[in-house]
Amino acid sequence: MTQGDAADNNGVDISSTANTPGQPHFSTPHGRGPADPPGALDQSGSQGEHPVLDALEHASANAHRLAGALSRPAVSLVRVGRKRRRARAIIRQSTPDGRVMACGVYSHGKRVTMDVNTADALRLARDERDGFAWLGLFEPTYEQLAEVAQEYGLDKLAVEDAVTGGQRPKLEQYENHLFMVLKTTTYVAHTEVTGTSEVVTTGEIMIFLGEDFVVTVRHGQHGEMSKLRRQLEAAPEMLRHGPTAVLHAICDSIVDDYVDTVEKIQVDVDQIEAGVFRRDHTPSTESAYQMKRELLELKHAVQPLAGPLRSLILDRPRMVDVAMRRYFRDVADHLEQVSERISHFDELLSSVLQATLTQLTIAQNEDMRRISAWVAIAAVPTALAGIYGMNFEHMPELRQTWGYPAVLSVMVVACLLLYRAFKRNGWL
Repeated sequence: MTQGDAADNNGVDISSTANTPGQPHFSTPHGRGPADPPGALDQSGSQGEHPVLDALEHASANAHRLAGALSRPAVSLVRVGRKRRRARAIIRQSTPDGRVMACGVYSHGKRVTMDVNTADALRLARDERDGFAWLGLFEPTYEQLAEVAQEYGLDKLAVEDAVTGGQRPKLEQYENHLFMVLKTTTYVAHTEVTGTSEVVTTGEIMIFLGEDFVVTVRHGQHGEMSKLRRQLEAAPEMLRHGPTAVLHAICDSIVDDYVDTVEKIQVDVDQIEAGVFRRDHTPSTESAYQMKRELLELKHAVQPLAGPLRSLILDRPRMVDVAMRRYFRDVADHLEQVSERISHFDELLSSVLQATLTQLTIAQNEDMRRISAWVAIAAVPTALAGIYGMNFEHMPELRQTWGYPAVLSVMVVACLLLYRAFKRNGWL
C-alpha cells in the first residue's frame, strides 16, 4: 500500500499533517507519535505488523504522559503589568500547628497575595516593587521561630526573648532589623473592687521590623491583630509606607487600649474614693491597696514604652520611614497622657489609703471614748456600793429607814449627770 492510498483510506494526509507549522511533533523509536491511534501508519507508510503490541505501547505512552502531568508543580497565575510581572498566589495554604495566624504580601498599599507560607512570602515580597511580607505568630515554640529566623535573618538573642516572653517594653537595633517589645493590656470587668479583684491583665507583642518584612509574635489571649490587619488593608494610603505603617498601627492600637483601660479604672478609683467618706460604709484599705497593685502592673506596661517611642522619633533608624515619624509623635503624646493619669490615680489612691487609715483611727478613738464614758458612769455606783458594803459598826445612815433609798437616789443622779456631760461633749 502506497502513502497516497493510506491517505485516501484514512482521510488525512500524513505528510502534510506532520509538517504543519505550530503543531508539536512527537516521535518514537518506531516513528509514530504517542498521540496516534493504534494501527496508524508509520513514517514508512506501512501499517504495524503487531496491532496488539502497538496498542500496549500506545497505552504505556499515555500513562507516562499522565504521570508527568500530575508530577509537574501547580502553575500560579501571573499577571503581566506594564513594566513588570507580578506573581499572585491563588491557593490559601494551611498554617502549621495553628501558630502562624496570618501571612501576606503587600505592595503599594494593597495586599497582593492570599496567605502563603513563610518562605514564599519573603520571596514574593522581594519580587514586588516596594513590597513587604507581614507574618503573624501566636506563642510559637523555639523551633518554629528559629525556622522563621533563619529565613528572615533574625537575631538569635531577639528570637530567645520573643519565645520566652516576660520582657519589659524596649527597642533594640540589629544589623538588618529592629526588635521592639510592647505590653498589651485589657480591663477585667467586675462589679466592685475587693481585696482579691483582678482589674488589669497584660500580654506581650514582639515585633521584628525589616526593610521588607514585619514579623509579630503575640503572647496572651488578648491583643489579637486580625481586626487591625483588616483596618490597615482598608487604608492603602497608610500601607504605602511599608513595614513602618504596620509598626505604627500596632503601637497606636496598644496605646488606645491603654486609654480605654484607664478610662474604666477611673470609675473604680472614684468608687473607692467615695466609699472612704460614706457614713454607712465601714472604711477598708483592702480595695485601695489592691487597686494600687493593679495600677503598678499597668504602670510597668505603660511607662517604659516612652523610651522606645522616643528612639523611633529621634534616633531615626533606617528601617523606619521618615514620613511616619510624626505619627509616632502623636502616639507618644497619647502615651504621656496615659502615664500622667496613672500617676494621678496612684497619688489619689495613696491619699485614699491615708484617709482610710485616718478614718479607722478616728473610729477607734470614738470607740475608746464611748467605752471610757460608760466605764466612768459605772464607776459611781460601784464606788458607793463598795463604800457601803464595808461591815463597820458605826456608819452613818445604816440604821435609818431612809438610808437605802437615799444612796440609790445618789447613784442614779450621779450617773445621769455623767451621761449628760459625756453626751454633750460627744463621747456618747
